[in-house]
Parts: sequence; structure tokens; C-alpha cells
Amino acid sequence: MKTRSPEITKGNGVRTRRVFRRVGVTALAATLLAGVAAPGVATADSRAVPKAAAGQDRPELQKAIQAFVDSGLAGVQLRVHDQRGDWVGSAGVRKLGQTAKPPTNGRFRIGSTTKTFTATLVLKLVAKGKIGLDTPVADYLPQLGLDKRITVRMLLQHTSGLFNYAGGERYPDGTFVPGIPWSGKEWVDNRFHTYRPEELVRFALSKPARFAPGTDWSYSNTNYVLARLLIEKVTGHSYATEMQRRILRPLGLRDTVVPGTRTEIPGPHAHSYYRYQDGDQWKTVDVTRQNPSWISSAGEMISTTEDLNTFISALLSGRLLPAPLLAEMLKPHPTDDPTSDYGLGLYELRADSNCSGTILINHNGGVQGSGTLMYSTPDAGKTMEASVTYVDGVDAPVGAYQKLVQGLVNTVFCGGQAAG
Repeated sequence: MKTRSPEITKGNGVRTRRVFRRVGVTALAATLLAGVAAPGVATADSRAVPKAAAGQDRPELQKAIQAFVDSGLAGVQLRVHDQRGDWVGSAGVRKLGQTAKPPTNGRFRIGSTTKTFTATLVLKLVAKGKIGLDTPVADYLPQLGLDKRITVRMLLQHTSGLFNYAGGERYPDGTFVPGIPWSGKEWVDNRFHTYRPEELVRFALSKPARFAPGTDWSYSNTNYVLARLLIEKVTGHSYATEMQRRILRPLGLRDTVVPGTRTEIPGPHAHSYYRYQDGDQWKTVDVTRQNPSWISSAGEMISTTEDLNTFISALLSGRLLPAPLLAEMLKPHPTDDPTSDYGLGLYELRADSNCSGTILINHNGGVQGSGTLMYSTPDAGKTMEASVTYVDGVDAPVGAYQKLVQGLVNTVFCGGQAAG
């Protein structure tokens, strides 16, 4: 049985795959801070983001993001590109207890959206003949003792069966095996700890596999940390260096960062929060600063809505990969969601009748207190990127949050049609 992917919950990237029935960004175990007021909305600001069309009247977009804030989330920034040009806006606050609005092109941790960058980098090395897509990973990394049936393709498509070190695994017999600390007081107390990529992989390999390689699908961050080790082995350079050299610099993504162990978000940004229980007390802390080495190449990157728009548009228009490899990237493998399948670092989402059979390409993500949305039509003619900040950590009305994302996606891609 296929498992549901964690795809943005606090770094796993809790999955937001269904676009119109269950489009939500996440299974985001978020908490909504009681009493957060619904602040004013920031309108599109062409001074802050010169590429954005000045003066566009898009009240439906402002209303859609204001709904997030009205529900109790801290802030939202949104970018939409369509036939009318680029529109940017924000709602809510940059920091709890203050009145300044989120920057309309501020930086944020993109969580599992990093996987699309990592997969693209691996495929660029495939195009150069440095990596074989269907070559066993053990041929490149023999020191790890990997199952020789696991291929590079299986890493990128989550069909390796490898234990998910971040989030843990629940096996078919109901047994749950925890991963590294990534929630609760234990994570808060250790959020500046440094993990080495090989340490994370070896931890995962010490746990039972979910299934035999290639026989099923299960979202695992371990796959993408292995992809990092693969990149570094075949190039002789760091993951960050190769990302800069082959993707960020050629596309001019000056606001996109591979932070490694650096804890700061450089430049303007909104803040993320985490609420947890410490003994008999509940505490809320600002977790904007953290050491992202725990999620590594599966979710560490920092970017902006503008850079994400440039990246997904370049990728889908064929500027980054040869056509045959882009086709491989978009070739979906069935998941447990009947409206969504996973390619190589990208989801294909199939809408229901409410949106005339629209197909979208996406990969959302997030870390503690911060969610990322990245959606596009297959031709990149219409795209949407957003960052949402909130107070994470305790039970929250996930269904309501999913409806908000669903409403936003419908507004952008379906003319505001209601979901079924």
C-alpha cells in the first residue's frame, strides 16, 4: 500500500497534492496563535518588486490571501504570473506583535520545494553523462552498502523504499519507527544542531526498508539527501557549489540560497513560530533562525516568490534540461492520491470537473512555521508562488487550511470556481 507523503509538515514538506478536492499545502500540524488579529493587507508594490505590474486591480487575489490571515495565520506573500502580467501582494504581519506587513518579495525557507531544485541538478548531470538515471546508486556510493537494486531514478521518484529519517515511518503492520527529532520540545532545544548528510543517510539505512526497491511509492527525505551525496561524489564539489554553478547563477537567482549550516535568513523576511509544551507550560518561540542541516538537500533552501517563478518557468519551458529529460521528470508514477502522481521531483495534479480537467505541475514545501506553494500550468503560462507563515506545533484545523489553499488555487487557475 502506498503511503501518504509528509510533504510540508515541518520540514518534510507536508504534501499538498490534491488541487481541488484536497489541495491544501500541508498536513501542517500548525497551530493558530489565539487572538492574532486580522491586520491590513499589503497591496501590490511595484517599487519593491519592479517586475510586478503596477496598479493591477486584482481584488480576488487580495481576498484569497486575506482569508489566510482572517483564519489566524500570521502572514502571506503571493505572486501570480498570467496573461495579465505579474501580480504580487501580501497580507498579515511580518512579525507577531508588530504591524509591519510581510515583504512582497521577502525570502523564506522553501522546505521540500528544494527537492525540485535537487532533482533538476541531478538531471543536468545525467545530461552531461556524469550520472546514469537507471544506474544503481551503489555504483557511485559503494561505501554506504545500499541495496544494489536502488537506482538514481528511484531516489528522485521516491520508489526506493528507504526509511524516511525525518518524520519516521509507519509500517503496514502498524508499527511506527521514529526518525530524528523534528518536532516538539526536543526539536526546539536542538534546532541549532548540525547534522552531516552521510550521518542522516546512515541513520535511515539502519532502519528497515518500507518495501523492495521499485515495487511501491513512499515519500522519503532520505532519497534526496542521497541525491546530494551522489552530486558531490560525481562532481567533486559541494552541493551548494554545483547548485550555484548549474542553476542559480545561470538563471540569475540572486535571492536563492543554499544555507548549509547557516541559521539566518538573509535579507527581508517574515517570521515563523513554534508552540510546544515544556512540562506544564505552553511556550511559543520564534524559530525563524534554525540550522537546516537536519533537512539538507531535501528541504534546506531559501528563496523568494520571484526566484521560484523564474525557476519553474525556466524548467518547464526547457531552458534547464533537454526535452527528453524534462519528459522523464514529468512522467508520473502513481501515488496513493487519485488526482496526483509524482515524477522526478515534481507532482502532476489533475483537477476535477470544477476546473475543466486542468493539469498543474507543483511541489510545495515547508519547515516549522513556514509553508511554500509553487504551482504552474505545464507550459508555464500561468504560475503561482506563495509563502505562508504561522505558529506551528500543536493541533490545528488542517481541513480549514487545506480549503484556504484550495480556494487560492481555484482563484488563480480556475477563475475562482468553487471546489467540488
